[in-house]
Amino acid sequence: MNRFLLTIFLMNVFWSAGHGQSVPNKQTSPIRIGERLTYLGELNRIVRGIDIGEMTFSVVPEEASGSAVILSEAKSRGSLTALLRFSFLQRYASYVSLDGKRAIRTTKYDAQRERVRESDALFSYEKNSVTFIEKNPKNPNAPPRTIASELDGDTHDIITAIFFLRGAPLKVGNSFEVPVSDSGLVYRIPVRVTGKEYQKTYLGRVLCVRVEPDVFGAGRFIEQKGSMVIWITDDERRIPVRSQIKTEMGRLEIKLKSYSMPTIQSAK
Repeated sequence: MNRFLLTIFLMNVFWSAGHGQSVPNKQTSPIRIGERLTYLGELNRIVRGIDIGEMTFSVVPEEASGSAVILSEAKSRGSLTALLRFSFLQRYASYVSLDGKRAIRTTKYDAQRERVRESDALFSYEKNSVTFIEKNPKNPNAPPRTIASELDGDTHDIITAIFFLRGAPLKVGNSFEVPVSDSGLVYRIPVRVTGKEYQKTYLGRVLCVRVEPDVFGAGRFIEQKGSMVIWITDDERRIPVRSQIKTEMGRLEIKLKSYSMPTIQSAK
């Protein structure tokens, strides 16, 4: 349950699409320095909705490497903590190329109830590998858990994948396959663009592209029955505004709570 809820909230707010030759060549960078997005998640079961958490993304420059860093924090709130007695806090620092095409490094702090882990994933495209190292800060003498996997071209972590989608051309009828590395393993996620629909959102009533990632099922990222739909604004902003995930536990709704992007002023 722990990995399921956290993965749903972190990854399935909205998923990435587009990789390799299956994606149209033309795309713009989804990395926008200074952008900040906040989302709320609610699990709807038989009678009432259960607040499960809040997640915030902030994009900042990484001057030393000439890349960018997506800082993200997901934390439990409301009924998840009060009624279900389950709490979590995850902080990611996802280093990503400025064109948004590949993850470079991912550091993570993961606290679930009393369990705490710290991890570091390094993507080496020269060696075509990703190496994941996880430590228990409460037991510094314990040997770290290390997993290495082979890479086949540009790959994302959970967070950079979210942003990569925003730069890919989304045309109804297109299908994609996305390479994503999580905890040292690499998954290829099929994604379909299935339509356009208007949604009532924090930004108002906006036309959105409907995207359906196939992450559930045997041998997939989440080995449970379920389905997912993501809505992304059909304009130059490409803001993910809503995600709906149906599972055996209930229906999870994740919606945009706030959005800000500083205005860049030209020098006089």
